[in-house]
Amino acid sequence: MSDEADPLTHFDAGGAAHMVAITAKPETPRMASARARVRMAAATLQRIREGSVGKGDVLAVARLAAIGGAKQTSTLIPLCHPVRVTAVSVEFTLDDALPGVIVDVRVEAHDRTGPDMEAMSAAATAGLTIYDMCKAMDRGMTIEAIALTAKGGGKSGTWTRGA
Repeated sequence: MSDEADPLTHFDAGGAAHMVAITAKPETPRMASARARVRMAAATLQRIREGSVGKGDVLAVARLAAIGGAKQTSTLIPLCHPVRVTAVSVEFTLDDALPGVIVDVRVEAHDRTGPDMEAMSAAATAGLTIYDMCKAMDRGMTIEAIALTAKGGGKSGTWTRGA
């Protein structure tokens, strides 16, 4: 896949937004992965690590939220097609250097379009959930660098950030 952007396909000749037709595209296995970082105070990270956040197990709830976020993407993003998600995996890295939590999500699907938006929505939803569960002790947290890290399947093939 080249780094050049495709022409904007979500607009018709008159400039009106529309949903792209994918009917003629074949259904194939597809995947996408995304990452988000939640930067926080070192003390907040330590409480997550210890499992001593008053609202409960932050990472367990964030994992469930990420899965739900992937499944709800087409209801949140106006021109996003519903994608048949077949798997969602979520990994968390507690990073003392950040300090904070790195969220890595992989979404798999078998459909006519890829789960890129689902992966990014899942990473963002996990980040928002971590914020929500820890905001009473750290309102200064930030959710940063939500990005697609890799994708595969379909006619555009494989793409990896930084490759």
